[in-house]
Amino acid sequence: MTAGLSPSPRVLVVRNSEGSAPRRLLPWLAEEGVTCEEVEGPDVPTAADGYDGAVLLGGGFMPDDDLRRPWLARERALARHAVDEGVPLLGICLGAQLLAVARGGTAASSHGTPERGSCSVQLLGEAKEDELLNDLPAHFPVIQNHRDQITELPPGAVHLARSEACPVQAFRVGDRAWGVQFHPEVDAARLAQWDESALTEEGLDLDALRARAEQAEPESARAARQLVANFAAVVHTYAAGRRSPTVG
Repeated sequence: MTAGLSPSPRVLVVRNSEGSAPRRLLPWLAEEGVTCEEVEGPDVPTAADGYDGAVLLGGGFMPDDDLRRPWLARERALARHAVDEGVPLLGICLGAQLLAVARGGTAASSHGTPERGSCSVQLLGEAKEDELLNDLPAHFPVIQNHRDQITELPPGAVHLARSEACPVQAFRVGDRAWGVQFHPEVDAARLAQWDESALTEEGLDLDALRARAEQAEPESARAARQLVANFAAVVHTYAAGRRSPTVG
């Protein structure tokens, strides 16, 4: 490192399952000058000490499935710590549900209509002044892959986005903790690896889902890239404040 230069901000990325890779988040955050450190769910810390941000990825289970995934209790503690200390946090899909539950909200299994493939998300009025969603269009396509939903936001949470099938698509808790039900880290090409038989059982056609996602990919990628840039900016601001010498 060149003398006199501050180290790049460090963001903890929590992987909850084999399929919950950060994918394009890593190169995008690197482009924004942010260093990511990945950790598997069972090794998740209970606090964000030493980090300038955290990303909680998805997984095909509920955020309070502690009996089969005992590390979730520690991950919820991490989310609470981040909110309490103002550490920037981004929860994605399961990560969003985990943030909601950790702060007193609720999530329900197999609730409502599953969302698969490319779906449209609508920003709500509160999103206009929100640091994560700033400069995103009022409507934009995203990749979805969930059957569970947040059914009640935590006390004091700010509702930021919705979709036709899922009322809670994005929200903020405190000043710097966000949950998004959709997957900014996933591109249309990922759908080629989805389980076709499982989708057929839901009455869905994988080829049709792939075609729709590929058509929407340019717009979807632009929105996701802006969201990641916005999160990185929050991380940089937090890191600069944390490392500034205390006056007085």
